[in-house]
Amino acid sequence: MEQPERHAARGGKPAAPAGLQPYARPQPWGMAPDMMLPDIDTADERLWAPVGPDTWSRPIHLNVTGGFYVHLLRVRRSGVLQRHRHSGQVHALVMRGSWYYLEHDWVAHENSYVFEPPGETHTLVVPDDCAEMVTLFTVHGALMYVDTEGRSTGYDDVFTRIEKYREHFDRVGLGADHVKQFIR
Repeated sequence: MEQPERHAARGGKPAAPAGLQPYARPQPWGMAPDMMLPDIDTADERLWAPVGPDTWSRPIHLNVTGGFYVHLLRVRRSGVLQRHRHSGQVHALVMRGSWYYLEHDWVAHENSYVFEPPGETHTLVVPDDCAEMVTLFTVHGALMYVDTEGRSTGYDDVFTRIEKYREHFDRVGLGADHVKQFIR
């Protein structure tokens, strides 16, 4: 959560333009609270959970009712992420570095957007000349890890991610419940 001193340091919320009025009615009953996370690409290493060699994930939004999650994936040095198939759609925005899939002929560079349809199976590779890659992923459904023939070797979804983040946050001293701020 943003600290008051950081908010003040940024000059606070600007005044509304003259004549502009905010919505006057209450929000719908039962609506989940909104979320604003400043500085999501943070240098605070405690927020980055290891998910493989030289690979980390930083939770942004863990939506348990919609069955999706938003996270930053960071890979330092070149690397290969485990081959997987998607049960739902995926959206990706490359913030730094580059990556590609063994199964496609394109490379996603900084500011590239990628859409992955349900059923897509691929192997993500960060090239040798990339010192650090950071991509914002929105993952609907599960990542089903598979071998080269498509046989299942495991899976990840919003619930397994929550458990991984809880364990990591507890281990680094933030406490397992630190993950709650990202859950809707």
